[in-house]
Amino acid sequence: MTGKAVAIAHGAATIVNAIALGKGAAFGVDLWTRAEVKLTDEPDVLRAEIVSDPKESTLLIEKTVARVLKRFGLEKSFGAKIKTLSNIPIARGLKSSSVAANATALATTAALSKTLDDLEIVKLGVDAAFDAKVTVTGAFDDACASYFGGIVITDNSKREIIKQFPLPKDLTVLFHVPPQKVYTADSNVNRLKTLKPLVEVAFEKALEGKVWEALTLNGLIYSSASSFNTKIAVDALAAGAVAAGLCGKGPAVSAVVPNDKVNEVKAALQKYEGEILRAQLNCEKAKVL
Repeated sequence: MTGKAVAIAHGAATIVNAIALGKGAAFGVDLWTRAEVKLTDEPDVLRAEIVSDPKESTLLIEKTVARVLKRFGLEKSFGAKIKTLSNIPIARGLKSSSVAANATALATTAALSKTLDDLEIVKLGVDAAFDAKVTVTGAFDDACASYFGGIVITDNSKREIIKQFPLPKDLTVLFHVPPQKVYTADSNVNRLKTLKPLVEVAFEKALEGKVWEALTLNGLIYSSASSFNTKIAVDALAAGAVAAGLCGKGPAVSAVVPNDKVNEVKAALQKYEGEILRAQLNCEKAKVL
């Protein structure tokens, strides 16, 4: 069997984290993950490699390929070799799992010479994230923002898109990425769910289109509950960011910055240990290369 395909999906960042509410919002950034899937004639044998972070678990990408094969009833016909390459740091709240699942599901579908509706591809990746136990909510909001780009507001429990907005052109995103890794599966969900009334306020702001206010408010709420340093986001705001807050379950902080304030905000973030990643807003859909 010679079926092979490569696909790319772009990154995303949190506006409202869905853990407390079951509803969330996220927006696309131009960080990326590429997945290469090569079908083999060894059913049930899935060999995966994360080229950019070889020590990380490959379970999610294996489960994603398994879900797609099962969707077409071909799990007894093929195995696969999978390689992913990414510029998104893993386990920092930067949606690495959602992006990898999107790229892998898309590449597997293409390698099989099949087509699926975009949302079905996203949902297969979400199912795989549950299978691999790398998610609490399924991260449907993150997966949609990664796959479609732009701003996406979702009901994660129903797996429905509530609203989509385009992104403005004149903003840059700076991520402060601490060295330590934090895995979503280790989140104290019950503690975070006590924040529901506060997160609802942030979610309503997002629905009204006040997405940057929502991002900042959400970040302060979740940072406080998870004992992350809120000063990083506040310093970014003081330096000129239009929004700043915890990305996902952290520990990364995202700052949305007018292009003429990038240097000032970057200097504010550099006072804290960690690397600074720079990204542009993304409106481009995931695609087969």
